[in-house]
Amino acid sequence: MKRWTRWQDWVAVAAGLYAALASIWTTPRTGASISVMIVLGILMIAAGLWSLAAPGLVSMEWIIAVIGALLFISPWVGVFSGDAGPAWTAWICGGVGVIAGLWALAPAEKMHHASHGGPRTAHA
Repeated sequence: MKRWTRWQDWVAVAAGLYAALASIWTTPRTGASISVMIVLGILMIAAGLWSLAAPGLVSMEWIIAVIGALLFISPWVGVFSGDAGPAWTAWICGGVGVIAGLWALAPAEKMHHASHGGPRTAHA
């Protein structure tokens, strides 16, 4: 698989971008929701772009999934679950990040094995 072509990573970038910019069109009641969503959104964008640039890094797909999970639980941890706009944005974008990261694991592993000569076996 070539660089900049894996759709799962583009989906993660889009979810991170939406989360980071959501404070423009949602009206949060707490400042915590704004900073949490901006930081986690930017981290998801960065991880997605890094994974697009280096498609054989399996660890980046796990990082995307973990950032998505953090974004998903952030309304409860950041105490803004009662604030519908930011909470639903975090839940949806976080869920998309988890799914996209996990879905990209198999193609990333395939690319990793192809670029490193495949699985190594011991010869007797």
